[in-house]
Amino acid sequence: MSEASNHSISESDLVSGCIKGDRKMQRELYNRYAPKMYGVCLRYAGSAEEAEDILQEGFIKVFRKIESYRGEGSFEGWIRRIFVNTAIEYYRKKTYLQPITEHEENTVEGNFLSVLDSLAEKDIINLVQQLSPGYRTVFNMYVVEGYTHKQIADMLGISEGTSKSQLSRAKQILQDMVKTYIDKRKQTP
Repeated sequence: MSEASNHSISESDLVSGCIKGDRKMQRELYNRYAPKMYGVCLRYAGSAEEAEDILQEGFIKVFRKIESYRGEGSFEGWIRRIFVNTAIEYYRKKTYLQPITEHEENTVEGNFLSVLDSLAEKDIINLVQQLSPGYRTVFNMYVVEGYTHKQIADMLGISEGTSKSQLSRAKQILQDMVKTYIDKRKQTP
């Protein structure tokens, strides 16, 4: 991710070059999109090392599937979807999500304070990374990516109730972590 991107190369030239296996174009695609996709990976990963693993796996998939890009919608959106799915697959393999009981499924979502607005992006990412992988995955899919609970349930092989419960718990834990974080900042001179 250290090299600069040459944005004078058009997106269509970039795609066609990658389809032809042009290493220069592949490097350009990586340099252009790696920083943003790393951010996506980081939201789902528990550490920078995991994010880098997901990033590499995601780019392998992008290069393998690039011929299937039809030019419909944004290319960056197409790439982003691959990375989100790669991150989801990464955690599905580890089976971090646990089924819940019917009683737990009927719990009411806790109030999620908008205190996150007062934190820097890196602080928020750090707090989200501290969530368990299951909570973190559902939180990112619902809050950041905008998937519905039904879509999350289908993609992760869980019930909608489990998705809702995981989100509710993630929000409650984040709320507590944010409060603790802010309280610590207030105490620091």
